[in-house]
Amino acid sequence: MILENTQLIFHNFAVMKKIYLDNASTTAIRPEVIQEMTKVMAEDFGNPSSTHSFGRNAKSVLELSRKSIAKQLNAAAQEIIFTSCGTEANNWILRSAVEDLKVKRIITSKIEHHAVLYTVQALQKEFDIKVDYVAVKPNGEIDITNLVELLAQNHKTLVSLMHVNNEIGTVLDLSRVAPICKQYNALLHSDTVQSIGKKEIDLKELPIDFLVASAHKFHGPKGVGFAFVRKNSGLQPLFYGGEQEKGLRAGTEAVHQIAGMAKAMEVSYANLENERAQISELKKYLIEQLEIDFPGFIVNGSQDGFYNMLNVLLPFSNDKTAMILFHLDMKGIAVSRGSACQSGSIRASHVLAEMLSDEDLRKPSLRISFSHYNSKEDIDILINALKSI
Repeated sequence: MILENTQLIFHNFAVMKKIYLDNASTTAIRPEVIQEMTKVMAEDFGNPSSTHSFGRNAKSVLELSRKSIAKQLNAAAQEIIFTSCGTEANNWILRSAVEDLKVKRIITSKIEHHAVLYTVQALQKEFDIKVDYVAVKPNGEIDITNLVELLAQNHKTLVSLMHVNNEIGTVLDLSRVAPICKQYNALLHSDTVQSIGKKEIDLKELPIDFLVASAHKFHGPKGVGFAFVRKNSGLQPLFYGGEQEKGLRAGTEAVHQIAGMAKAMEVSYANLENERAQISELKKYLIEQLEIDFPGFIVNGSQDGFYNMLNVLLPFSNDKTAMILFHLDMKGIAVSRGSACQSGSIRASHVLAEMLSDEDLRKPSLRISFSHYNSKEDIDILINALKSI
């Protein structure tokens, strides 16, 4: 009887509709991207640094991918440097800014991704640079007035502020911040991992010096990303070896992943208008359902934050808080309580800790993040699952 019950449980779990609402941590790879990568792996397997025909074919794929990505951002192809991920690109840019560009101060915020925060802390310890943290408003937005006050102090400065916060979805107005940084002769680095492929960025119009991206956030493969490095910036390599990527990033390029990233970006921007409208409707629908079934819920950040993400504080008792993700997972629903990079941590989100009281930090906050693969049915299943907890 026990065996039969166990088999029944596993059967029910296997046949239930699985709902993926954790697209801020990673996204499903588009079929077109898989097809492109498979073709490159089968046909263009040469080393792009080799001079024979196999190498030249791979080099052609590499450079066409670079041009495609640059075109989407209105940048020059030479300004796109391929990396393994956004974390590597952030580390490289921040470290080289201090070591090679002789930056004496970094202005950042306490709600940045740890790829920036921890790097800045390490550089402060190693080089004794000055670090200033710009004030964060109660809704999670950066206080631009405070940023101007900090920039008015005379230091050689790099400003590092993310475009879209990966936990609460607040959006930095780069069209406002970039000219301010330029006015005060500060370099501007922005972690755009959550916005590339999901929001237009024109690097001819925006005086940004450095930005980074990771393919798996816009329906591309994991393990590949890129940095935009404004030409003549003076950045030096993070590590040494071959002369790949104009000598700035040694190591044989992962041609199939880069081709997949370029395809993912191309398709994402080609479909951006329609997919943004669809996803915005899903977010609106979720808020409406929460208002009906959980009238005490609170949005962490702003309801007007990035269209594909909603972070909510739910009116659940303490005894239900600890197991909420487990209960949802058992019902086949994937959401998160914050960054996937911190999922093994027992500490509260450093982003929410800047915004919430100690009491509210102990309550369940869920980050629900959408893609065009989601539907209203997914939202209904989530709401019903939350009601059953």
